[in-house]
Amino acid sequence: MAYLTGGERARYVQGMFAHIARRYDLMNRLMTAGQDVRWRREVIRRAELPASGRLLDLGAGTGDLAREALRQVPKSLPVAADFTMEMMRVGKTRPNMGLEWAAADALCLPFPDGSFDAVVSGFLLRNVSDILQSLNEQRRVLKPGGRIIALDTTQPPKNPLAPLIKLHLHTVIPTLGRLIAGSAEAYRYLPETTENFLSAEGLAERMQTAGFQGVGFRRLMFGTVAIHWGFK
Repeated sequence: MAYLTGGERARYVQGMFAHIARRYDLMNRLMTAGQDVRWRREVIRRAELPASGRLLDLGAGTGDLAREALRQVPKSLPVAADFTMEMMRVGKTRPNMGLEWAAADALCLPFPDGSFDAVVSGFLLRNVSDILQSLNEQRRVLKPGGRIIALDTTQPPKNPLAPLIKLHLHTVIPTLGRLIAGSAEAYRYLPETTENFLSAEGLAERMQTAGFQGVGFRRLMFGTVAIHWGFK
């Protein structure tokens, strides 16, 4: 599944997320022992939104990051954008606090240049078929000085915990996926993409290639997740 490219990969990802949409947030809590909530808080803090700033939550899924932006900056104007309609339908059934929703392909965003003060994403980039194109689009829709913050999986480093990490990725997560979300296949895709995605250093290099300045990152959860940031 992780080997798919181009349109074939996009169709697979879209169908997979549509299938697991109703259990997606619960699975995130279980897989990360609730740590993903704290990570999303940090993503929004690092976005440094002004009081009435516009934020794009790209690959928003059910809109967790966009809602967190409204919690931290109540007068902000977040847009939750995704290309899987079922994920957004689930998100709209939850308290939305006036969220704006948009159908959007991360490789060709339907927004004018310089539309947003920040673009944030949670576990988006490992799923796109062209990372550099997505980063270029995110830079395009940012205002000068606007910030990009990306929360995503990353290749785990080799360390004494490697066997336990492997067990969690390849046994625990697919088992939870089968029992909770009804799809072991979707949650086999996660460890595959985690192990085949860029290293944290590699993603930082891609961000610099896309023209972002001040690029940095912080590893989380034994190095299997990282938050990256930069500005236009």
